[in-house]
Amino acid sequence: MSDSLLTTILVVLFIASQVLYLCSFFVEGYFYTRPVNWVDEEEAIPPGETLPYIVLLYPVLRELETTMRTTFKALAKLDYPADRFEIVAIPNHDDASTIDSLERLSEEFTFLKVMPIPPTSDPSWEVVWAQWESNPKAYWWHAGNRAKQRDLPAKKTRQMIYAFYQIADRRGGGEDFLLNYIDADSAPAPNHFLSGARGIRHYDVLQSTNVAGNLNSSLAASFHAFDHMIWDGRKYAHMTANGRHPFWVLGKGLFFKGSDLVALGGFNPWTAIEDPEVGMRFWKNGRRLGMIATPLIEEVPETFGHGITQRKRWVAGFFQSLTTPLKAMDFTFTEKLRAWLNFAPCLSLAFNIVGLPVGIWALVTWINGTGPLPEWTYVLAGINMAIYVIMMGSQYWLTWKRTKLVLDRKRDRLYYILRVNPLFIWIWWFIWLVPLWIGWGMYRRDHGLTWERTEKIDANAELVRRRLGETSRSSPPGRAV
Repeated sequence: MSDSLLTTILVVLFIASQVLYLCSFFVEGYFYTRPVNWVDEEEAIPPGETLPYIVLLYPVLRELETTMRTTFKALAKLDYPADRFEIVAIPNHDDASTIDSLERLSEEFTFLKVMPIPPTSDPSWEVVWAQWESNPKAYWWHAGNRAKQRDLPAKKTRQMIYAFYQIADRRGGGEDFLLNYIDADSAPAPNHFLSGARGIRHYDVLQSTNVAGNLNSSLAASFHAFDHMIWDGRKYAHMTANGRHPFWVLGKGLFFKGSDLVALGGFNPWTAIEDPEVGMRFWKNGRRLGMIATPLIEEVPETFGHGITQRKRWVAGFFQSLTTPLKAMDFTFTEKLRAWLNFAPCLSLAFNIVGLPVGIWALVTWINGTGPLPEWTYVLAGINMAIYVIMMGSQYWLTWKRTKLVLDRKRDRLYYILRVNPLFIWIWWFIWLVPLWIGWGMYRRDHGLTWERTEKIDANAELVRRRLGETSRSSPPGRAV
């Protein structure tokens, strides 16, 4: 290849990457101009008002008993009338070790109920098939290459489908309860149910924020936690948008009205993750999302391998949810475009594979005075860099404030900020290319439908114990930063 041809290719790639970066910043700007609908967690509840009945589902698979105990310790501190909620663990029927652990834990935590999920060949699944048969909103049951297929993939979604419809059938069709669910490692604040009771007066779906408690446990954990700082802790809340933007849900810390979930078909079992699809289905049917600022404390993977395993499922699920389901739900073209914007920030990380190398080349040639680029391209690059500095500066400031939710000492908070410095984050965003590529392949091959679990190691046991000790002597935590 001649030098002139190589130079031309590099110039084209540089200009293309800068235009794509600018477009991605426009998407960021769009999100941050959307209003946020926060739940008023201090709203007065009129004396004598009956609080909504809440069913919390706890899907688990081969979990450590210590991890589950930490979660139950948090649930034991819930500030809510004991006769107005139930907590139901839903392991698979053949997960003997987890069932044994749950039975032992139910002796320690008397509020805990255990509902093993039988195989889909069991007659008790008939309530699910009957509901889907009569409900066109369960479009996966009525059309497509999996219509009427009962052999649902073994994962969290299948467990929740069975448990939800069994409970809804027992309680008269879902009219009188809220459904809440969390992950194996989630530690809700004492006001979690009260926030749900307050928020459901004004919104149809509620989503709690999340924060990682083990963010300093390893460099990988710091990077994984930073993803949540950017997405869960800042950008996601703008999806509420007064009901004007298609929203996803985050897969934990959610509240649905049981009647809505029945009416809209429950959960789709044929995506790697259920979160984006069910949120967009609710939005398409006129339901509004509200945000609960008080976060769930969770743990993030402490190795890069486990983080890639988790994120490749996310990517596969995003692609799956944004294709066939949108057509089945009758999304218009503009609605589809706005739904794809939810994925755009993640997809834009792929720009770095070209943008960073050619950016370094452009900078070096400019410093040496040999740059072949037109003057206006440097102006465009300067604008992008200025936007990036402002955006990341505000993100680091917010991250600094949110670390206070889980780190008591300033030196620990500063240590975390140093670990997620801009240079390291660029490296992490390059690593993100791996789950993006694997997840795309999983989508193309229709993989990721069974539960490839994220390893939980009870990383937050000490933090949860300390936090519960603090909150039990003071008022419930207020709005998170």
